[in-house]
Parts: sequence; C-alpha cells; structure tokens
Amino acid sequence: MAAMSAPVGGSRPFLNRRLADFGTTIFAEMSALATATGSINLGQGFPDTDGPAEIAEAAVRAIRDGRGNQYPPGPGVPELRVAITEHQRRFYGLTYDPDTEVLVTAGATEAIAAALLALLEPGDEVIALEPYYDSYAACIAMAGAVRVPLTLRAPDFRLDADALRAAVTPRTRLLLLNTPHNPTGTVLTPAELAAVAELAIERDLLVVTDEVYEHLVFEGSHTPLAALPGMRERTVTISSAGKTFSFTGWKVGWVTAPPALVAAVRSTKQFLTYVSSGPFQHAIAEALALPDTFYETLRADHLAKRDLLADGLAAAGFEVFRPQGTYFVTTDITPLGEKDGLAFCRALPTRCGVVAIPNQVFYDDRSAGATQVRWAFCKRTEVLREAVARLGRL
Repeated sequence: MAAMSAPVGGSRPFLNRRLADFGTTIFAEMSALATATGSINLGQGFPDTDGPAEIAEAAVRAIRDGRGNQYPPGPGVPELRVAITEHQRRFYGLTYDPDTEVLVTAGATEAIAAALLALLEPGDEVIALEPYYDSYAACIAMAGAVRVPLTLRAPDFRLDADALRAAVTPRTRLLLLNTPHNPTGTVLTPAELAAVAELAIERDLLVVTDEVYEHLVFEGSHTPLAALPGMRERTVTISSAGKTFSFTGWKVGWVTAPPALVAAVRSTKQFLTYVSSGPFQHAIAEALALPDTFYETLRADHLAKRDLLADGLAAAGFEVFRPQGTYFVTTDITPLGEKDGLAFCRALPTRCGVVAIPNQVFYDDRSAGATQVRWAFCKRTEVLREAVARLGRL
C-alpha cells in the first residue's frame, strides 16, 4: 500500500493571498446563468452587434496585407499612436507625442493593471470611486497597495469633494477615477474635476483616469482631467476602442501621459502581454478618424436605448437612476419588496428570463449597494423591447 503523500505545495493555498477574495467574477456567473436558462443577458456590458463594417474590413485588409500578423512594436503600431494623439487633439485640444506619450495596450483592463502595478508599491493608498469596475480592486491588491473607497451614493451618485479631501493621508499615492462612471453612469462635472485637480496638485498625487465611455455621454460633456491646468503632468489617461466602436473582443486600449509616466507603465506592460492585437491596431487607427457623424449617431442610438430600457424598468416597478453616460442603468429593487440584489439577480432568470448584475459586488461597503441592480442597454432595440416585456411580468 502506497504511503500517503503530503499535499502538493504544502498547506499553503495555491492562490496568492492578496487575491484570496477574488474568485469567479460576477460577470462569468451571470453570463453562465443566462446561457443555462436561455435568458436575455443585460448583465455583461458588450454589444450584441458588431461595429462599422468598414472597420471590420480594415482589419481583414491588414491581415491580408501582413500588417500586424507578427509582433507589432512594443508601444503600439505607429499609425495607431498617431491616430490616438489626433483623437485627443480633435476632441479635447490635448497634444501628445505619439512616440513618447502614447502606449497601446490589450484593452483598458491591461492599461489599468499595468498603470497600477507600475506606479504603486506595497502600503501605498489608492482612493477609488465606489462602486468600482471589479478589476480595480484586484489590481490594487496585486500591487500590494491599500484600496480606500470614496462612495458615490444614490440617488445622484455625486463626488463629495470634502469626503475626498478627508480620505487623503500621508500614505495616499494615487487617485483612481472613472468618468463616465461604471456602473452609476455619473459624468463628473467641471466643478468636481476642478476639486480633484486642486487636491492632486496640493498633495502631489498621481491620478489614473479610466475614460472608456468618453463618447457615450448623454447629459453634460466629457472633460479629461488631463485638460485641467497642472494635471497633464500627473495624469495617466486610459481609454479603448471596445466601447466606442463595438469591437470589444479586439482588446485595443491605450494610455496617454507624459514620457516618464508612459515609460513606467510600459516597463510593466511589456511583462504582461508584451504586445497584442496587431492587425486590429491598424483597423482602430482608421476607426479613430471616422467623421463626427459616427460619434453623433453612436450617442443618439444609445440615448434612445437608454430611455427605452429606463422607462421599461420604471414601468416594471423599479426605482430608476437614469445615467448621464455609459451604457448601463442602475435601479433600486426596494419598491418591488426586495432587499438583496444578489439573491434577486440569481432568481431573475427563472422568474422572467432576464439577467442583470447586482451592484453590491462593486462595493467594499456591500450595504451601500445591497438593493441596487445594473442593466446594460448596449443591445439591439428588439432585444431591449423583449426584455422590458418580460420584466413587466414582475
């Protein structure tokens, strides 16, 4: 009889203890539930139609022409880096050097990871708007830093400048902002951005801004924090092609920042993916040059979908917090007699064949988002109408 062997790896858990609290994401759980039940998936934020046909054809052309099929340059293909700088100048009046102040990444998610891993050391504190995109918490943890949530509270989800100032300590290294904000749909106002800038300059803080929904603003306008006086030199601006051009699977994101900050982020990024999505980079370079009518139509189309879903949710009995931007609507389930968003979302597919995401998973303080549920409206109009009809059965 063979002797019993010791456990592989000893008694220590396999997963790094910094990531012990991060298991399967709620998006994977809810998407699997949608598939298993045949439900309409309004949970995960991806469109159910592809982007412009001419941009898809540009990717095919790049593949056929052998552009990007082998490793592209580490910072990104020159055509895309130039297109990114032209985009920043065209929409915001910001000028960047495509050779030293732009870095192409595997989507915004890698850009966030590379920036946080590059700029943080163990013990540093990071102030992040809560609720937050789930990768923020994981990346801060991987860096060994400390997450300090600044809660945006219903019904308005506005940034509290006094609370932000109070959250800063001598250990604060970085502010992590997301505007337009996922999941609440808040777009930071000029006054809110000015308060952030004043504090960052006063306390000599770095800022990382996630601006992937920059072209999906329905009320007000998007202003990059880097455009404010004194902020360009301390801000890492992140965006991507996925949300604007509806090619989320291509994973083309980017960073714009001063040379020293880009060099730091690039030093980390090269050991994550090194490079990615070569032919798609060429296609997105063409996409960024699409005329203003493309961006105007994108906004108008999503505004109509926002109102269709928001009105339907209100009619079904939810309290609806109509978003200023992004392609998500947050609701409160309390008027339906419900108190637990997670339990509600797990039961919803069986009850009426629709999947949504419980906001509480985006909070450190779960009670602050316990009754909130997020819905994605980046779907075909007929799909949203069917979802609204199903929700009416609640």
